[in-house]
Amino acid sequence: MPSTIRPIIMCGGAGTRLWPTSRNSLPKQFAMLLGQRSTFQDTVMRLRNKRFDRPIILTNRVHRVLAEKQLAEIGAEADIVLEPERRDSGPAILAGCLIAAGQAPGTPVLVVASDHVVEDAEAFRRCVVNGVPAARAGRLVTFGVTARHACTEYGWIAPGRNLEGRTRAVECFAEKPDGHQAAEYLLNGWLWNSGNFLFKPEVLIEEYRSFEPDSVAAVERAVAEGHDEGGAFALGQAGFAQAEKRSIDFAVMERTSRAAVVTTSCGWSDIGNWDALWALSAHDGSGNVRRGDCEVVDSHNCFVSTDGPMTSVLGVEDLVVVASHDAVLVAGRSRTGDVKQVVELLRSKGRSQAETHAKVQRPWGSYQVIDAGDGFQVKRIVVAPQGRLSLQKHRFRAEHWVVVQGIATVTVDDDVGRFGKNEHIFIPLGAVHRLENDGSEPVELIEVQNGSYLGEDDIVRLEDIYHRV
Repeated sequence: MPSTIRPIIMCGGAGTRLWPTSRNSLPKQFAMLLGQRSTFQDTVMRLRNKRFDRPIILTNRVHRVLAEKQLAEIGAEADIVLEPERRDSGPAILAGCLIAAGQAPGTPVLVVASDHVVEDAEAFRRCVVNGVPAARAGRLVTFGVTARHACTEYGWIAPGRNLEGRTRAVECFAEKPDGHQAAEYLLNGWLWNSGNFLFKPEVLIEEYRSFEPDSVAAVERAVAEGHDEGGAFALGQAGFAQAEKRSIDFAVMERTSRAAVVTTSCGWSDIGNWDALWALSAHDGSGNVRRGDCEVVDSHNCFVSTDGPMTSVLGVEDLVVVASHDAVLVAGRSRTGDVKQVVELLRSKGRSQAETHAKVQRPWGSYQVIDAGDGFQVKRIVVAPQGRLSLQKHRFRAEHWVVVQGIATVTVDDDVGRFGKNEHIFIPLGAVHRLENDGSEPVELIEVQNGSYLGEDDIVRLEDIYHRV
C-alpha cells in the first residue's frame, strides 16, 4: 500500500480581488503578501515532508517563469504541467490526476491551492493524514475548516455520519450564502469549504467520467498529445480546449456520493480580499496595517500599502489604500470583496492596468515602463545572470540601449559586441538582435523605443531558449 502522498499544486489563477497588487502578470500566489515568501512558496514548503512525494505544479506558460524562479529561491523541485488555456479547476485537476495515475498508480494525491494561508502547517499535515484511510477506501476527501464566524465569502459544507478514520460524509455543499444563511450554517456546525482535496487519482477520474465523459476524453487526449517543453510537460491544446470549462466542485464534488470531509483547524484563509489580508496582518496600536513608504495619521483600522509613491492617509477609518507604480486603489474595507468590479471596468475600457504591472517578469529577468508618449516608450530592463533574450526583430520600431550596470553581450545582425556602463547600442528597425548576460551579476539598461507602434506583440522571435518561438 502506498505510504506517501503526491501533491498537486494549483497556481494558474489571476486573483483579481487583490488588485492592484495581484494581476495576471503577477497573481497573488506569487506576491509577497505576508512576510518574505509568497503563498506559493509557503505551500511548497508546507509539503516538503517525508509524507509527500515530489509535487506536480499545474500552471500556464505565462506563470511558468514565476513558478520556476520561486521554486529555485527555496531550493525546491517539482514537475511542472502547463495548461494551454484556462478551463477552470475541473479539467486542470483531472489532467494532474491522469498524469499522477500514470506515474504511480494507487498513490493518493493531495490537491491544494497555492494562494491560501495556513498558519499551522503541522496541524494541516495531520488533517491530511487523517483523511488517508477514507481516500484509500475510495472516498473523495475534502477539508472543511471549523467556522469562526458567519462568513459570506466562502462556500460551506454540511458534515454527516462518521466514515473511515476521522472523516465524515458530506451531506451537502452550499455556495457563498447571504448573512442570514451563513448565521444558520454556523449555528448548525457547518464547515467552511477550503477547496483542497485528497483522493486516489483513479477514483476522481472514474467519478468525473461518470458525470462528464466527453470532458474526460478531451483531457485524456490533451495528456496523450502533450509534449516536453524545456523541462515542463505541456498539455495538448486541441484536446484541452474541448473540455467543459467547469470547477471541480460543479464537475464532481457536488454530484458525487463519495464525498467525505475532514474537519480542519489550522489557521486557514484563502486571502479572498484586502479585508482578509488586513485581518491576517500585524496591526499598530490604532489597528492599522502599514506596508512600504507610508504615513498614517489620526486614522484607525486601515490597510495602507505602497511599493510606489510615498503614501499618506489622514483622519480616516476602515479604509484600504494600495498604491503601486501605475495604479492606486482606495476602498472601504467592507467593500473590498467588490474589487473585481473595478477590474472588470478597467478591462471593458481596455486599460492595461487591469492585467499587467508596470514591472513585468520575463524568463530572462524583467522590464518596467518608466515613460511613454506619442511615438516613444522608455523601459528599464534587468537581465538576470545567464539570462538571454530571444533572437528577434521588430516591424515598427527602432531601439536605443544604454547600459547602466554590468556587461551586456549584444548581437545586431552580423555584429556581436560587449558593452559596459555608459555605452550605447542602436538597434535599427528590422535589425535582428539579441541581448545576453553571461556574467554573474545582473545587467541593467535603459531602452528608448521609437516607432509607429510600440506594443509587446511587435516581436518576431527567431530563436529562443525559453521555447517562445
